[in-house]
Amino acid sequence: MKGQGHLHIRNATLINPANSKTDTGDVFIVKGKIAALKTPPAGFAAEQTLDAGGLSLIPGIVDICARLREPGAVHKADIASECAAASAAGITTLCCPPDTDPVIDEPAVVELIHHNARLAARSRVLVLGALSHSLKGERLSEMWALKNAGCIGVSNARAPVINTQVLRRAYAYAANCKLTVFIEPDDHWLSAQGCAHEGSVATRLGLQGIPVSAETSALARSLELIAETGVRAHFGRLSSANSVAMIRRAKQDGLNITADVSAHQLHLNENDISSFNSVFHVLPPLRSQRDMEALRRGVTDGTIDIICSDHQPHDADAKQQPFPGAAPGVSALDTLLPLVLALVDAGELELHTAIRALTCRPAELLGINAGTLEAGANADLCLFEHNCDWQLDENTIQSRGKNSPFIGWNFRNRVKHTIINGALVYSVS
Repeated sequence: MKGQGHLHIRNATLINPANSKTDTGDVFIVKGKIAALKTPPAGFAAEQTLDAGGLSLIPGIVDICARLREPGAVHKADIASECAAASAAGITTLCCPPDTDPVIDEPAVVELIHHNARLAARSRVLVLGALSHSLKGERLSEMWALKNAGCIGVSNARAPVINTQVLRRAYAYAANCKLTVFIEPDDHWLSAQGCAHEGSVATRLGLQGIPVSAETSALARSLELIAETGVRAHFGRLSSANSVAMIRRAKQDGLNITADVSAHQLHLNENDISSFNSVFHVLPPLRSQRDMEALRRGVTDGTIDIICSDHQPHDADAKQQPFPGAAPGVSALDTLLPLVLALVDAGELELHTAIRALTCRPAELLGINAGTLEAGANADLCLFEHNCDWQLDENTIQSRGKNSPFIGWNFRNRVKHTIINGALVYSVS
């Protein structure tokens, strides 16, 4: 992605999550990097000036879980469409899980995704390789080859690895390759056929429930194997209070782990499925009010490091089914920043904690030079307007997937400009 030569951003409110400072000033960008803040570097002559008066500037958002549907499901979305949607949402880096078709278990698939991302010339796309061949959980993938092809970690997504010995060897192999393992904790036998949180709401609606133990039992197994193998691990899409407590204890015990939660889990709970509207069908399921509140506290106290979109765009047919048969997942790029800032406005999250969970913490996990407003960092930036009232509807959703449970919601924060590698890739008046 080709960067601008010299870009001058004037009069922005600078929110730097890396040092928890907020200030007003200018940013000077040279050849895709932040060259200086407030005072221009010697000899600086702007080729382009952007007046950011009244706007807040943060590092570009780093989204560690976004399914782009390519390869394999381009009737739902593709890399070009979702990268464009991401840039309109202030997201400058996307991380793609390996459950594409074909699975990302060989270098050729990695190269295809990287190639198409370069053609899209919007958000950067990083790739997770498969932990096991074809995600079948039977034999290990060629992790060294995947790493050499550019994979920044490995994962089995939500596909089960039934044999614990295979899982242990996979973690040990990943540790030897110095690859982070990305884990979506789920006991397949406890969650199979379920579509809602196991509790009174699911019982009343006649829906097959998924118990909290489906998450916590898989989490416990992985924590034991992480302790034995020493692999660096990240737990994704936590949904329960019990899981937050387990992660908190494991961190206190010194395990090298991090964790994330999807933004919709911080706003929705099991009561939202009462209308049988399939846009609320997600995995892991929306759990209790108590679980939702525990997830928020987990972000506040740092137990949960990252907030992601868990973006899963679907075509209309996939969601126009009875609740149990509808495809799970929400289209979530467009609402990632507005949902997180809504928690700030409501006093549920502190501003810098929230921005940190979207920027510098995921950047640290992925090992990329982003997430801060410091000289020398990549000039991947997001400028948004506060107190800009707008409503989400199918026309304002930039993603090709319109399956959002937040259609009709009113928001107060909206992205106005996105800069990637020093280039202005999105701008709206």
